[in-house]
Amino acid sequence: MNDLRYPIGKADIRPNITAAERAALIEQIAEAPRNLAVAVAGLDDAQLDTPYREGGWTIRQVVHHVPDSHMNAYIRTKWALTERNPTIKAYEESEWAKLPDSRNTPIEVSLSLLDALHRRWVTLLTSLREEDFARGWVHPSNGEVNLDWLVQLYAWHGRHHVAHITTLRQRMGW
Repeated sequence: MNDLRYPIGKADIRPNITAAERAALIEQIAEAPRNLAVAVAGLDDAQLDTPYREGGWTIRQVVHHVPDSHMNAYIRTKWALTERNPTIKAYEESEWAKLPDSRNTPIEVSLSLLDALHRRWVTLLTSLREEDFARGWVHPSNGEVNLDWLVQLYAWHGRHHVAHITTLRQRMGW
């Protein structure tokens, strides 16, 4: 794909998925922390502070963004399971990426956070019954969505940002 913003293409969210498809997507979520760690292994600070595309975030910002986003998704999962169709608050991810913690914190902090978060999240997701995945919330931009939507989006999201890093590494010969 030639669009550096979407190196694996845009998310393709389907209204209905099978239990086997869902399980495979949850496995992709489980693998995301390891895949991100492998993608950034051996990079120095100058490389981490390189944008993955012109006008894009640095690799460091991408690494910090992933747990920011996935923490929001984990909390939305819990809301969906404990409240009836709550309206959630969106967040300004581009503004979060500009904050000092996203620009200056060593990436190991977010890699550890993502690993711990995904252990909890995947434990929860794999314990759910089929009907639980129909539970959802109201998103200010996306309208009514459910846990099947979230699982598809976040399986893609992890692969999407890993590809930002790996395609930059390929282009730069790192």
